[in-house]
Amino acid sequence: MPELLLPLSIFLAEMAVVAISTMRIIFIGRGLKAMAAGLGFFEVTIWLFAIGQVMTNLDQPLCFAAFAGGFVAGNYLGMTLEQRLAIGSVLVRVITGRDSRHLVELLRDAGCGVTRIGAHGLQGPVEIVFTVIRRRRLGQVLTLVRQFDADAFYSIDELQASSGPASYGGCETVALPHAASEPTLRQAA
Repeated sequence: MPELLLPLSIFLAEMAVVAISTMRIIFIGRGLKAMAAGLGFFEVTIWLFAIGQVMTNLDQPLCFAAFAGGFVAGNYLGMTLEQRLAIGSVLVRVITGRDSRHLVELLRDAGCGVTRIGAHGLQGPVEIVFTVIRRRRLGQVLTLVRQFDADAFYSIDELQASSGPASYGGCETVALPHAASEPTLRQAA
């Protein structure tokens, strides 16, 4: 059993390194400089231990396999942790052929700031609803969108930065009406 302790420690160390690295890269992409820098310190420190153990034990193929396995597991773990932490904000953009006033009310009641504009899509008039939310609220918002219009098109964009009082819930809803020349939208079912 002691002969498996070294490969196990290498596996766990490399898994931690890659999980931290995955999260650090995601934080860099979101502009979270301080968090990315802090994670980088731990990433390199643990990596030095792991690679040092592999290089010291070049005669043990199990150490190589443990390092490679830790790399694979670390990618999965890092992405899973980042999803569960749900750090940051997203812009949710909903395009619907229905009158979106009810969706705006649902989102406002849920504490979301909303911007609604009229537009013209491939098949005629549509409305576009925008809201900026914390990622941890994404599931709740998408449930409201699907309940409102199961056929609505929506897209989600990671938000690196936002400013102003309308960045999060609790702000005024801005509604821009359709131009007078546009036909009315089909009524919500």
